[in-house]
Amino acid sequence: MFKTLSLGILFVFLIGCQTEQIKFPETSEIVGLASPIYIGLQETEVNLEDYFLNFDQIDSLSIPDQLIGELSEDKKHLTLIPDTDNLPHLMVLKVWFNDFPYSILLKKTRKLKYLFTFDPGNKNYDEVQITGEINGWNPKESHLQLTENGWEIPIELYPGKYQYQLVLDGEWVLDPDNPEIEENNLGGTNSVLKVGNNGPNQSPEIYTYNFEENLISLGIQNNAKKVIVFWQNYQLLQEQIIFKDNFATLALPFEARKYERSWLRVWAENEYGTSNDVLIPLNKLMVVDKSNQLHRDDWEASVFYFLMIDRFNNGLLDNDYPVDDPDILPKANYYGGDIVGVTNKIKDGYFKELGINTIWLSPITQNPLEAYGLWPEPLTKFSGYHGYWPVTLSTIDFRFGTDEELKTLIKTAHKNDFNIILDFVSNHVHEKNPIYQEHPEWATDLYLPDGTLNTEKWDEYRLTTWFDTFLPTLDLENPAVTDIISDSAVYWIKKYQMDGFRHDATKHIPEIYWRALTRKLKEEVVIPENKRIYQVGETYGNRELIGSYINTGMLDGQFDFGVYDAAVSVFAKDNEPFEKLMESLKESLDHYGYHNLMGYISGNQDKPRFISLAGGDLKFDEDSKLAGWTREIGVGNTVAYKKLQSLNAFNLTIPGIPTIYYGDEIGMPGANDPDNRRMMQFEGLNSEEELTKAITKELIQLRRNNLCLTFGDFKVLHMDAYSLVYIRSYFDKTAIIVFNKSNKPLQLLFEIPSRFKNAEFKSNFSAELDLNETDMKIIIEGNSFDIITN
Repeated sequence: MFKTLSLGILFVFLIGCQTEQIKFPETSEIVGLASPIYIGLQETEVNLEDYFLNFDQIDSLSIPDQLIGELSEDKKHLTLIPDTDNLPHLMVLKVWFNDFPYSILLKKTRKLKYLFTFDPGNKNYDEVQITGEINGWNPKESHLQLTENGWEIPIELYPGKYQYQLVLDGEWVLDPDNPEIEENNLGGTNSVLKVGNNGPNQSPEIYTYNFEENLISLGIQNNAKKVIVFWQNYQLLQEQIIFKDNFATLALPFEARKYERSWLRVWAENEYGTSNDVLIPLNKLMVVDKSNQLHRDDWEASVFYFLMIDRFNNGLLDNDYPVDDPDILPKANYYGGDIVGVTNKIKDGYFKELGINTIWLSPITQNPLEAYGLWPEPLTKFSGYHGYWPVTLSTIDFRFGTDEELKTLIKTAHKNDFNIILDFVSNHVHEKNPIYQEHPEWATDLYLPDGTLNTEKWDEYRLTTWFDTFLPTLDLENPAVTDIISDSAVYWIKKYQMDGFRHDATKHIPEIYWRALTRKLKEEVVIPENKRIYQVGETYGNRELIGSYINTGMLDGQFDFGVYDAAVSVFAKDNEPFEKLMESLKESLDHYGYHNLMGYISGNQDKPRFISLAGGDLKFDEDSKLAGWTREIGVGNTVAYKKLQSLNAFNLTIPGIPTIYYGDEIGMPGANDPDNRRMMQFEGLNSEEELTKAITKELIQLRRNNLCLTFGDFKVLHMDAYSLVYIRSYFDKTAIIVFNKSNKPLQLLFEIPSRFKNAEFKSNFSAELDLNETDMKIIIEGNSFDIITN
């Protein structure tokens, strides 16, 4: 299948270059891999503490000639200012410690300057604002100015598509000048702004081609002008890379022989932009090319399963203690699930049979014994069964279990090769929490200067708003508060050997907190225990806001709700084209990278169940919370099971970390909170549920056993409104993923990359296929998918 490159002479040459390499330090000053820095149009502030725990010991910096650098006196902050209008797309910052250069990739921002205009016609307005995905739906961020050409505002935006509305003297309206609108998945519509060129991609494309001993060959398309290779956080010298006939061959540094796991990263550029990134895991001086070479803390290969403890499995009846209050309807009270129930499902093989390798637990800290909150129809209060109202920060809710039961759960999980990550609440506490009782001044203000309540103002007062009047938001800008809450988080990792966190309400917490927490984890756990901790956040907002919390010194990833919303719409609705989903995914890959650690969900505790939307029993344009209270929500049209299978197939074959919300492996129906939190069903499944479960298991096994679905590149081969084909390849292994969302069989013809000419492919599901050199023909049933592997 693959032609053999003449590696013998290259081997001798590249090995010769090894002797000129500088000596590597015994321990790295950077914990983990240094995330790229994006250079803005004006200036970029770099917090060097994100990369170096001992930033004050930096010797010097090597800054690219095209940038002006200003280092603060304490060496903590670096300001980078473009010195030319024609910045390279890729550059490298080198930070010197003890005569050794650590390399950090610099990427020119993809942002464009855009002038947004609005013509009011013959109408007069005192104030015009724009609100939408461009500014986190916060109109206060974007005031237009009245000029002789109408109302205008200059904006810096990434290429892509943005939903928005105008705010005319306080009234939110669609843009009357813009006929293009889109549904918002909430029953309404928004205007759509498109920025940038949507033409064919002319930037370089890199793919893994071949490896032999400690030599690796990469294929490069679209005429790359520059290729940058990092091993760990060290840039390989250009003379260590040989270019020939659109291939780049490099030798791994001898230093890699000391590492059970290290990483090779590659980028390229030309005049049109940057390439996809390549990530190659190494085991000493060998490329990892088999799934059995992966470890539990190779988070790139994770498959998550999110469960709500109270609604999963009741292992002990003795700790059942629902809130005794007649004002709470049963759906809003405790059901009895507990920690022992989760342990029992590990022991009986449920998770191993399903194939996942990481269990995400809902919060387990003590919650109040009384009822709080109010829902008007039907009238009910709520208990804290979900765990998000912490009365303490370091004790287990007795309704979930005991200290020893939690230790047993984690020990059992690790023995069976599962990770456990804990949902942790840092943003707020319950009003009965001693922190608030003893220090009410440590909370943000409940009332705004105008006297109105500062509750649920998610975007306008993002860092201070309260979730409810009994849930004080903590002032985490206060170092004393940050210190206490971050200590509490580290406590759970150190005492119980948790493997990471899902962080609630991430965007409502200032960056100072995330930096403090991550630093403590590195100093107290990661370095002394040589343990890789994973942290993922929850942020509803645009990609720029989401991405601002992701770097070496803060979080590893966040859940990608932009792709989730597009996927729900496209897979559930017959008339939504695949182009909508691919536009969203491409924006995410361009923003977070092609080997990101973002979470891609089938659903969660705050969203209506996909299957009920897809089957039509729950409407997109109705109040999904109200629906769950006022009628029994089912699946509806059983074609929804096939649509759910396709959604799961999509999440399990794209880059990132696929995450299954409990019950989505079988197709549990439900409206929104709390109806999407029904008790998990293990027995008495109908035939459609059994089939969905079997297909989910097969999808997870394909994901975990085919490294091309974890470390492979990503390229679309065919797309129209009703069909989609993309390919992922990792060296000589490839997977071709095919979707047909129409209700009838389709015959698809497309061309595969020439390196797989006449390869032997097989269907893992039911499609018929034929390959003639590089021309592939597939016949696939309606509302179905397939994964074709070689």
